Amino acid sequence: MSAIRRVVLAAGIALTALAGPFGQGALAEDPKEIRLDWATYNPVGLLLKDKGFLEEALRPTGIRVRWVQSLGSNKALEFLNAGAIDFGSAAGAAALVARINGNPIKAVYAFSRPEWTALVTRKDAGITKPADLKGKRVAVTRGTDPHIFLIRALQGAGLTEKDAKLVRLQHPDGRTALDRGDVDAWAGLDPMMASAEIENGDVLFYRDAAANTWGLLDVREDFAKAHPDLVRTVIAAYERARAYALTDPRALSAALVAATKLPEPVIARQLERTDLSQPAIGPAQADSIKAAGIALQQAGVIPAGTDVAAAVDGLLDPGFNPVATR
Repeated sequence: MSAIRRVVLAAGIALTALAGPFGQGALAEDPKEIRLDWATYNPVGLLLKDKGFLEEALRPTGIRVRWVQSLGSNKALEFLNAGAIDFGSAAGAAALVARINGNPIKAVYAFSRPEWTALVTRKDAGITKPADLKGKRVAVTRGTDPHIFLIRALQGAGLTEKDAKLVRLQHPDGRTALDRGDVDAWAGLDPMMASAEIENGDVLFYRDAAANTWGLLDVREDFAKAHPDLVRTVIAAYERARAYALTDPRALSAALVAATKLPEPVIARQLERTDLSQPAIGPAQADSIKAAGIALQQAGVIPAGTDVAAAVDGLLDPGFNPVATR
């Protein structure tokens, strides 16, 4: 049996097993609805929404599913902190900073290992390396992986955020500002970054795949404690969507094209930089996020007295890892 078929089978078994306790209807203490975000930087979640796998799994319980769009990790984490959603898509390093700052979340699933951010400029801007950003206007969405990526890139060039002129914009507006010449560079995020690259000829002048932290599904800690079976149901549905994406990449591309209104070549470029093969929470995510956390601590973003390793351990919860990866 191929690896992909094993994933599909395991995901189906997980969903079947989880459906059992719910077949008699939702317990009184269960919520009437589960609220999740969807985001163009989370292809698996977008396909899950498109295919309705979670709605199908929860139908016997009467629990509804409500989808809320997140434009960036910062928004997903804000929604989680406010209790507006139960599950949110965020970069690992952004989730770490949020938890250190008091956002009570747990990362329970890795929806992708992406290279979704790089530093972007126009081809005629004369910017070729992070050191060239000194005194330049840079569009950035604070509290996201692109923001953290920018901090680390500046740090590597012996600079800080104060050496550049940061313009705080959400990701789509950052791309627009770069197109208009309102900024000199942009801490980009796919698929907008891929669009700028392919359609405008913009240049990804600084890339570092290892400095992109994982795409993680976060859950409110109180929700996970109160409803562990529902967390497992959500993850099993995610696994079904991930398996579907691996067996039918065209369906994944079509879902992204429909949601973003971007052409297929742009989405293809995004997916070239997106690895969907490692959904389990474990050492790979811990090492990546810890490295980012230490860099942010050195840059003064995380307080000097913070135990970064302990904070990473507090964020990651492998207890809900999908059956398919055990």
